[in-house]
Amino acid sequence: MIEPNPKADLLRYLQDARDALLWKLDGLSEYDIRRPLTPTGTNLLGLVKHVAGVEVGYLGDTFGRPFFDDEPPPWWYTEDAEPNADMWATPDESREEIIGLYHRVWEHSNSTIATSELDAIGHVPWWPEERREVTLHHVLVRVIADSQRHAGHADIVRELIDGAVGMSKGSDNVPPGDQAWWENHRSRLESATREADNG
Repeated sequence: MIEPNPKADLLRYLQDARDALLWKLDGLSEYDIRRPLTPTGTNLLGLVKHVAGVEVGYLGDTFGRPFFDDEPPPWWYTEDAEPNADMWATPDESREEIIGLYHRVWEHSNSTIATSELDAIGHVPWWPEERREVTLHHVLVRVIADSQRHAGHADIVRELIDGAVGMSKGSDNVPPGDQAWWENHRSRLESATREADNG
């Protein structure tokens, strides 16, 4: 039997989400990685920027390990920040800059995880006082859930851009089928939907 290692399991699922998010940017133009494809503006590069910020807060500040040495960037969660500023990239913020930030955040977060026990206590500064105290285990589950949720958003946004699908590089995790098969499948679903709606 394999010896259980809960911390390694949690880190693996976090890293899977991280890798999936960045993979969704591969091969796309600047326009396509920034392009808002939902009514609320969801876009690929903004998702990466957002999850970087989530990790900075939960796996940095919560455990007394601030990520930013000086002033945080203008999009950081402050009273002066524009609403939703963490969910999109300005023309001055390059793909390389945001991906580089995300990689540095990984290192910072991984250090927090490596040097703390799962029952280590942290305090989430932006939560109500009575709920601020949390464990590293609780925070890791929260960050994994958030990262995986946004990886799912990225999967859908990427499919809307160029039809590319998949769970991870080398594992698309979808049934085999060419374009004609998928068009037929979608048409069948549309017919079933209309039949159910009229029934």
